[in-house]
Amino acid sequence: MDSPDSGSEASTSPESPSTSGSESGSTATPGSPSSSPSTPTTPTRAGEGSRAVLQHRLESIIRENRFTIAVVFPVIGAVTLVASDLGLLPEPLAYNPLLLLFGTAVMRSPLLVGLLPRIGWWALGCLGLLTAYTYAIEIVGVRTDWPYGAFEYTIQLGPMLLGEVPLALPLFFIPLVLNAYLLTLLVLGERHHNPVLRLAGAVTAVIAVDLVLDPAAVAIGFWEFIPAGVYYGVPVSNYLGWLLSGTIAVVLVDLAFDREALLDRVRSCEFILDDLVSFVLLWGSINLLYGNWVPAAIAGLFCLGLFSTGRYDRDLLRTAVPT
Repeated sequence: MDSPDSGSEASTSPESPSTSGSESGSTATPGSPSSSPSTPTTPTRAGEGSRAVLQHRLESIIRENRFTIAVVFPVIGAVTLVASDLGLLPEPLAYNPLLLLFGTAVMRSPLLVGLLPRIGWWALGCLGLLTAYTYAIEIVGVRTDWPYGAFEYTIQLGPMLLGEVPLALPLFFIPLVLNAYLLTLLVLGERHHNPVLRLAGAVTAVIAVDLVLDPAAVAIGFWEFIPAGVYYGVPVSNYLGWLLSGTIAVVLVDLAFDREALLDRVRSCEFILDDLVSFVLLWGSINLLYGNWVPAAIAGLFCLGLFSTGRYDRDLLRTAVPT
């Protein structure tokens, strides 16, 4: 695997590029051989330097806390969610929406920080369209029972948009698509150049993610389908809906990024898939605790996919576990 200190574009020391000569705005000593006037710092260069420093700092935080983010948070999350469902937590803590949102944001942070250098205006536009679609299709689903089937939220997952769907819905959904897409690129290797394989593989991975997620979410009371479906309470219509939404989401993600630059970033950023590790631990363990064996087995397949990337092994434990 890549070592924890291995490199992203912004992983150089903040002092190294930005304090040299002309970029720092320093002036050479008059009369010295290099006494030509220094180039003044432009707003663009200053902005790029600030972004590089911020990126370096964010990556350092993720690297220093990998085990806590990728393992401790999902384990605590699984315990507290199951305890909430069983009535073992007092009212202020049971299904606390602020804790849910905070925990989700922390577990998403490796993916978001890892992708940040590859998110430009075009990517923002595509992801903005995906955000709008995410809200729109969920509102349609709640109001009309299409395309996922009849369902309702049984707890409040933070503030609700129009009183109907969670405001944080894009934080819940879009990273799942990104994780599935990035894992597909790595697993396919050179075959990722084939658009049919790439898109079909990513959509399949997105649906597999929900084959793990929805049974566990139903088990702990996040939402329910009416009537309950044949797959651990989830109806087939839900997965037909995910086929639609997953296809649209994967196409938008595929359009959003320069694929080769994105793949280079994924290969060089050792923690970018840690959010998928958190997902497997959180929802896989909940499925195990509730006896949802098929979803738990699919979570195990995601484990195999992560191991196949070569970045999750014993070396990771030696370097990521705090000493």
